[in-house]
Amino acid sequence: MNASDVFVIGGGIAGLSIAWRAATRGLTVTLADPDPGSQATRASAGMLAPVSEVTYTEEPLLRLGLASLELWPAFAGELEAAGGIPVDLRCDGTVEVAYDADDLAQLDELAAFEEKLGLRVERLTGRQCRQAEPMLSPNVRGGLLARDDLWVNPRRVAQALQQAFQNAGGRIVRERVTTLEGLPADHVVVAAGAWSPSLLPGLPIRPVKGQILRLRGPRGFLSTCVRGTVRGSEVYLVPRDDGEIVVGATMEELGFDTRVTAGGVYELLRDAREIVPGITELELAETFAGLRPGTPDNLPYVGRHGDVWVAAGHHRAGVLLAPLTAEAVVAGLFGEADPMPECTPARI
Repeated sequence: MNASDVFVIGGGIAGLSIAWRAATRGLTVTLADPDPGSQATRASAGMLAPVSEVTYTEEPLLRLGLASLELWPAFAGELEAAGGIPVDLRCDGTVEVAYDADDLAQLDELAAFEEKLGLRVERLTGRQCRQAEPMLSPNVRGGLLARDDLWVNPRRVAQALQQAFQNAGGRIVRERVTTLEGLPADHVVVAAGAWSPSLLPGLPIRPVKGQILRLRGPRGFLSTCVRGTVRGSEVYLVPRDDGEIVVGATMEELGFDTRVTAGGVYELLRDAREIVPGITELELAETFAGLRPGTPDNLPYVGRHGDVWVAAGHHRAGVLLAPLTAEAVVAGLFGEADPMPECTPARI
């Protein structure tokens, strides 16, 4: 291999974004991955939803998510121009719905928390939910509208990033890197998702399995991203511009198991059908299981780690945080201010 300024290991959305941004800053960049975009990025639904995904103990992650969300429209526009592939960025917000009274009480508590944080959410009656999304079940009790949430097609983003990166002079090596020894670069970035600890032993990242479905129906079957709570169980439905509906996703602590199971498919379809009954008439086009890279505090590790850089552990927020992660790593390469200090690997 020829020497590079930067050698990125891992071709998921984080690694590709870093490689592209580094190349546009004039660095010579090589990215190594046997099949870029084929793991967690391929499984992702692409929700850019820091508001509707907020949890009670993860305000630092919320701050990062909101900061990266602001970057996404310009990031997507620049990427489409550079890569020549539309990424289907949608700006219609998220409708969060509750199936029964207990689910609604839980959603009301979440709304109060979001309002306390100053987030923009609107409480909806069941009728208002169905006005926002006509395909919802008449049994839906009520919900919330998070207008500022976006979503994107991560598979197209990965394709556009590969093309934009190569157009900027970057080189993709379709090989699996198994050691950091002897890599021909001034800087090495480990962005290998759940597999990062194989290169950096002791990095506390674990695989979290997520099974996901893709249904195919008429364009416009759903007009908004729908997140539902059904008897305490969560499910989401994300529409694409070509009529595809992404339904997900399970959360399973099963190591590197990537089997699609009958139980996982059943649970997703069961809960999705309760809030959008018409999905049972759609074609089941694909089942897939990916591995999210989880960390103990659910924040990624982004920054200098010994002699290398690391950008891994994004768990469910990899697509959302991709622009900010790329900005952080490239800023570090140039000695500039870190926009993600909370994510320093020094906290390990």
